[in-house]
Amino acid sequence: MSSRVLGLVRASHPEPAAAVTTVAGLLAWGVGHRPAGIVSVVLAVLASQLAVGWTNDALDAERDATVGRTDKPVASGAVGRRVTAWAAAAAAVACPLLALTTNPVAAFWLTLALVSALLYDWPLKATAFSVLPYAVSFGALPAFVVLALPGQPTPPAWLVAAAACLGAGAHFANVLPDLADDARTGVRGLPHRLGAAGSRVAAAGLLLAATATLVLGPPGPPTAIGWAAVGTAAVVPPLSWYAGRSAIRAGRRPVAAFRAVMLVALIDVVLLVASGRVV
Repeated sequence: MSSRVLGLVRASHPEPAAAVTTVAGLLAWGVGHRPAGIVSVVLAVLASQLAVGWTNDALDAERDATVGRTDKPVASGAVGRRVTAWAAAAAAVACPLLALTTNPVAAFWLTLALVSALLYDWPLKATAFSVLPYAVSFGALPAFVVLALPGQPTPPAWLVAAAACLGAGAHFANVLPDLADDARTGVRGLPHRLGAAGSRVAAAGLLLAATATLVLGPPGPPTAIGWAAVGTAAVVPPLSWYAGRSAIRAGRRPVAAFRAVMLVALIDVVLLVASGRVV
């Protein structure tokens, strides 16, 4: 039983799930949620992340086995595909129910984010529209967090746009380590059509656009901390590409690009919380 639980945890994509959930919790605190509201936001977002991660690994089990992904617990047999699929279904049901503890309007936006992300898992992952679910889901996330506040204030357009850019950038960065494996199994999303170089440029540009939107979007002049965040967003992606090449030479999967996205996202949210310029 303990090995099955561990396999399920690994199949949930724990690193991005934890990062996205942490970002949502920080944003909830930053916009003024009370402790109970922060808990509701965190649990609902965590459920959405678990549902998406487990669905991804259950659907991709055969592909992952074909390319020898021993780090994937479903493909390696550490946890069953059926168990993972049932866990995904349970998390997908729990997500809107947990979101409803805030209000129905906010729950709609998180449900939209969940449905969009699941559509990436199938069928949009292998199409030229593969970036769309990332943009929609990430854009809907801050809308959920803000609308979950008492009084349901309107989410700022710049906040939603910045999150959508961040999500789109995350897509290009996330796919980079898997381009060769995906080509072997017939997956041709937008990053595959642009190639590694084009995807790096797209990821870096979208991350920079997301941070710049967060700095320039709110009322009032940008702060020195904001400009520093823009500089960080410009520097971190190229450094991650260099780290990725080093990992390839050492025989490891180059995961630095996606970690760079998560780092930029955390910096952006801390910037927002510190500045108090969200709502």
